[in-house]
Formats: sequence, structure tokens, C-alpha cells
Amino acid sequence: MRLFYRLVTYFKIDSISDERGDVPGWVMITLMSAILVAGLLALAGPALNGLFEQAIARVSGS
Repeated sequence: MRLFYRLVTYFKIDSISDERGDVPGWVMITLMSAILVAGLLALAGPALNGLFEQAIARVSGS
């Protein structure tokens, strides 16, 4: 138990609990990333679909 206490005090693990207030920031970053991906997919979706269909046609020999 002393070893655990020394490790906690050495690495100051108790300061990790101070960062819990940043959760809304991470939620916002995740939401913005999802919106960006959805927007890019909406714009480039048809072109990517065409490329995929071409690749499958070449592989299957049609």
C-alpha cells in the first residue's frame, strides 16, 4: 500500500480529477468532426460512389 501511495504522490494522479470539466469541449469537438465528415460525404458521396463502382467493375471484369 505504501508503494501505491508513493506512486500516486509521485505522479500526482489526484490532479486527473480536475480535468472533468472539459467534457463539454470534447463533446463539441466530436460533434463538429461528425458534422464535417457528414458534409464531406454529402459533397463527395456521388464521386466516391462512382469510383467504387468503377473499381468493382474492373476487378470483376465486367
